[in-house]
Amino acid sequence: MAQLQYYGTGRRKNSVARVRLVPGDGQIIINERPMDEYFGLETLKLIVKQPLVLTETNGKYDVLVNVNGGGTTGQAGAIRHGVSRALLEADPELRPALKSAGFLTRDPRMKERKKYGLKAARRAPQFSKR
Repeated sequence: MAQLQYYGTGRRKNSVARVRLVPGDGQIIINERPMDEYFGLETLKLIVKQPLVLTETNGKYDVLVNVNGGGTTGQAGAIRHGVSRALLEADPELRPALKSAGFLTRDPRMKERKKYGLKAARRAPQFSKR
């Protein structure tokens, strides 16, 4: 018999997370490593767990994640987005709670591109009178 799985894709900045929820005891595995080993900061672990804590499904599912691109904060945000989408697939009744918390919204903020004549996106060369 096929095992029940729920999928969700999350994105944030340049990070893309492919999330799979499998009924289990609450393990979170990111890129084949436990979450505690993958993320050093407690705040990032908290971000990843937010949708599970909000919907009270913390011990019901094992979360299996493949994430790539961006930095650690962007990856944590992408995982949160993916977990929220997967939870929605598992139980559509959770939509109002996840939506009001803002976990279903893709964060549109991206890095601004560098412009010619400048040293960075907005940083101009240092002014000198002579």
